[in-house]
Amino acid sequence: MGRFYATLVPTTKPLEGYVTRGVAKSMAWAPSRMIDAAEDMLSLWMRSDIHDAPTRPPDMPAILVALAKDYTPTGRDYTRQVADREMVVIPTDEKERMFGLRAVAGDIRAQIVIFATDEPTAHSLAAQFGLFLDATPNRRFTARYTFASQPMDWPVQVALPDVPAMNIPTEAKNLTVLAIDITLRAEIPLFDAPKTGEPNDGKGTPGDAADPAGYLVVQQIGITSREAGPNGGATDIRPYGVAVPDAGGEGGGA
Repeated sequence: MGRFYATLVPTTKPLEGYVTRGVAKSMAWAPSRMIDAAEDMLSLWMRSDIHDAPTRPPDMPAILVALAKDYTPTGRDYTRQVADREMVVIPTDEKERMFGLRAVAGDIRAQIVIFATDEPTAHSLAAQFGLFLDATPNRRFTARYTFASQPMDWPVQVALPDVPAMNIPTEAKNLTVLAIDITLRAEIPLFDAPKTGEPNDGKGTPGDAADPAGYLVVQQIGITSREAGPNGGATDIRPYGVAVPDAGGEGGGA
């Protein structure tokens, strides 16, 4: 959303002030509050002290972002989950510990709600957001996860770039509310490490997510015998020949 904010072009008078406010004073996070709670989202914004001045009401327009509580696995025609655990070493881990890894592929519903005191401003924000998503680089971004104190960026993609903005009725006068629904297809890593009491490599603390121990790995292979044969015994060489039929046999001869 910060990248979108940086691309905004002021096409109305309210947007001229909006583009100079900064992201922190223009957008807010409203977790688990979707369009059925639009009034609650607006109240949240109105109670926000974005200017560190309780007597000054928050400015309009404003954009609030929310995620739905439900969860849907991503369709297998698009991608697949890593359900069978793989043993991996995180490239940035200086201790080179080995961990187990699975990956969840899920669809997460998100909603961008635009609040404005006039329709042209709300329409401009909605149209410019749709234009922003139409640019190929903006259809994806990364989400950061941390395991064993190692930050990792995993991909998130917007399912469909063509997103309509739906009008949300409200009892507030002189207020336009537009809601944009998008689906985020996210790849979420699930790492595991030895628990307390389980065999480990001793390079961390079992059970500590910030600095866990890794699984045991083969460090060196020693060869005790280079001889072939049963149980590593001496090589058994047996000569062989090809039988040739004699001249008087049924098979004839040369």
